[in-house]
Amino acid sequence: MTTEEKPDALARLADNVAQVPGIGRKTAERIAFHVLQMSDEAAASLCSAIMDVKKTTRCSVCCNVVDADPCPICVDAKRDRSAICVVERPADVRSIERATGFRGLYHVLGGHIAPLEGVHAENLTIGRLVTRVVDGSVKEVIIATNPTVEGDLTATYLAQALSRFALVVSRIAKGVPSGSTLDYATRAVLTDAFSGRKPMRTGSA
Repeated sequence: MTTEEKPDALARLADNVAQVPGIGRKTAERIAFHVLQMSDEAAASLCSAIMDVKKTTRCSVCCNVVDADPCPICVDAKRDRSAICVVERPADVRSIERATGFRGLYHVLGGHIAPLEGVHAENLTIGRLVTRVVDGSVKEVIIATNPTVEGDLTATYLAQALSRFALVVSRIAKGVPSGSTLDYATRAVLTDAFSGRKPMRTGSA
């Protein structure tokens, strides 16, 4: 069956799925056919999940995407409030929570610095991070940006921005392959990366 022969609803679904980054046209069509074969209950559940995602908000403290503000991690009295792990995306929080024993807090930047893509420091939540450490209660900021050129650039910028505060700024070890992202790292790799983190050099020296 060609694209022209597909029912309008099926073609429209494939068109929309194909707009998701990383999904090509053929994959989108396979997903559309899969949805066609789903039960009404399963399809309704999928639709409900998609709409629920659109109802999420951002935590006013850590900037993570959550169902309620503030998020469960930020209000958990058992978390170590002296340590903040800085990540690029909400998915990175989930990866670290699943793979490591980290019990501190998080801060989600909303991306990384990428001048060629038009993303600069002011487009991220760096200002909110600085506000969180001003009172001196935070003793360590762990930078867990991805080990990419953009992630390293962002890490360096953060280290400089935090250099005036009396705290340790550390970077997760290079156990995560260069050019990769945290959500593709295994549990063992992420655990080693956290345990092997090292303080970053800040200032002009």
